[in-house]
Amino acid sequence: MRALVTGGLGFVGSAVVRHAVERGWNVTTLDSLDPRVHAREPPRLPEGVRWIHGDIDSDTTIGQALEPRPDVVFHQAALVGLGQGAQDLEEYIRINVLATARLARALARVGAPAPRLVLASTMAIFGEGAYTCPACHEPRDAKRQGADLAAGRWDPICSECGIPLVPRATAESHPPQPGTFYARSKLLQEQTAIELGRELGVPTVALRYHNVYGPWMPRNSLYSGVTAAVLSRLAERKPPTVYEDGRQLRDFIHVDDVARANLLAAEAPVDTVDGQAFHVATGEPRELRELVERLTRRLAPDTRPGYPGTFRPGDARHIFASVSKISRELGFRAKVRFEEGIDALDPGMMRPPVVGGDSA
Repeated sequence: MRALVTGGLGFVGSAVVRHAVERGWNVTTLDSLDPRVHAREPPRLPEGVRWIHGDIDSDTTIGQALEPRPDVVFHQAALVGLGQGAQDLEEYIRINVLATARLARALARVGAPAPRLVLASTMAIFGEGAYTCPACHEPRDAKRQGADLAAGRWDPICSECGIPLVPRATAESHPPQPGTFYARSKLLQEQTAIELGRELGVPTVALRYHNVYGPWMPRNSLYSGVTAAVLSRLAERKPPTVYEDGRQLRDFIHVDDVARANLLAAEAPVDTVDGQAFHVATGEPRELRELVERLTRRLAPDTRPGYPGTFRPGDARHIFASVSKISRELGFRAKVRFEEGIDALDPGMMRPPVVGGDSA
């Protein structure tokens, strides 16, 4: 099996590379080493992996990466995170959407059957997760109001009876409601890839990652996730702070499990995955407070996490996954338990700091 991994020197991409090599695959990786997320020194690649240093936005670079023809392309390259808001919109569209369309067209030109495209998508496309009103016994859209947030009322309320909604597992069919420009670009990327794949004959599957953690997480990058941000603070002997009250529910999944899900999506019968989206998660939600306090007790027991009661616009209150579809269709089940994975984390296993980063 020949595989191309775009973004293969990054956090998830490097795990996909490693797992594919361990499976005996022939692997090429394409990565630009964007200085916003990479330190100057690239990571070591497994023996035999070819690295093309270039931008996914270049037809020439894509052409080089597709020679020899791969059987599957794991598309991990993206501009990620909340970023700086509206001023990032053009970059989000250029890298996440237009470059993905260019990649899909290139795959259609390499000959039939076209290589399979396994796209890294994200749970962020949903904004808030799924909720039910405990009084009305009906599903409800969750839209938090600025006045409620300013008053410290964190949970969304029922639009009919005004009581707090109860979160439930979010299925793949839940209507997307992206709350940031990044999330909007990823939803458009996913839709573009699947629709173009259908039109061009490129089998395409989208994997919607939940909160990924593990070795090689980005340290002090603008795009670090919550786990990496907490580890970075603790490494500097600074108390981590958590927005709202820390009771937000998330699904934390180890990067090795995410890599396994990618390989399963590559190996599944094409009719099972083509045009489909799958949540990649554990199905076991945890409070942010549990993550933060577990890490703090072990790594910096002389500090205390802070819960100042502030909020960040665009953040979801609760979002966690139903994993019934990926379990049923791909046979996927997360292997790394939360306690095992979090207790193995150490700041020393993170990606080296980037220049100009911010770990706060």
